[in-house]
Amino acid sequence: MKTAFFLISGLVLLAGLGYAILPKQSTPKADDMKSLGDFSMKDINGKEQPLKQYVGKTVLIVNTASKCGLTPQYEGLEALYDKYKDQGFVVLGFPCNQFMGQEPGTEKEILEFCTTKFDVSFPMFSKVNVKGSDAHPLYQWLVHSTADTKDVEWNFGKFLIAKDGKTVTRFGSRTNPGDEAIVAAIEKSLAE
Repeated sequence: MKTAFFLISGLVLLAGLGYAILPKQSTPKADDMKSLGDFSMKDINGKEQPLKQYVGKTVLIVNTASKCGLTPQYEGLEALYDKYKDQGFVVLGFPCNQFMGQEPGTEKEILEFCTTKFDVSFPMFSKVNVKGSDAHPLYQWLVHSTADTKDVEWNFGKFLIAKDGKTVTRFGSRTNPGDEAIVAAIEKSLAE
């Protein structure tokens, strides 16, 4: 009886302090996700964005970094976005600090860097992990939706998602945004 009293008293005290006793929320697993539209991500300003808003568009997802030898790829990504955005194409940038600490800044610093140095106008999102056991479910899904299921190898890995939100094509970090293979894949997807 005393044990039950103390347990109930403790719960009442926690509730009185504003703590909610709720079951643990589980993060969606990549296996449960079948389409880009199944995900929701925080944008670089911390606002939740359902990615279903991009289904019906051709989407290039890129893990980015501000202090990398490949950082000038921002320029090519912005050029692609400018060229094709009116045809239903979008680039989504996901900063990641998993590769030699090359994205150490805050979201505010990252956004300022991208917009002032490279005039980035495509959507940028909050930092995520893109590899390993703690990779965000979006990146787990991306990697496992392609024939090459190895972890993202470096900054500026690219995943092209067709309008159906399901078909994913992967391009390596060193493949420049303006590369013929990427441009051809974008144009093919936009034409479908």
